[in-house]
Amino acid sequence: QVQLVESGGGLVQAGGSLRLSCAASGSILSINVMGWYRQAPGKQRELVANITSGGSTNYADSVKGRFTISRDKAKNTVYLQMNSLKPEDTAVYYCNTVGRRTALTRYDSWGQGTQVTVSS
Repeated sequence: QVQLVESGGGLVQAGGSLRLSCAASGSILSINVMGWYRQAPGKQRELVANITSGGSTNYADSVKGRFTISRDKAKNTVYLQMNSLKPEDTAVYYCNTVGRRTALTRYDSWGQGTQVTVSS
């Protein structure tokens, strides 16, 4: 099994910043992609940003220029620096990682979610 532990959510005023962290542990041979998704009340879960093992990044249009994803390979940890936060960024943020447990088996694991609330 692969476990993900998220931290860093909370309440912040509009224009403020938060940094989310997600550490992966367990039976991991390799990690291909680590990323963050979010789900606001009444809405579908959406991709916020992800980063590949090669360092390529992908962002939702709504967060480009405000959020930065980074990764510490040695610690199997992914970070999401969120600046200039807006009330519409309010959601539960979920960490996700995809990779291989063994040469023959893959995994696709999710964290428990961390609440981010941005007040206006």
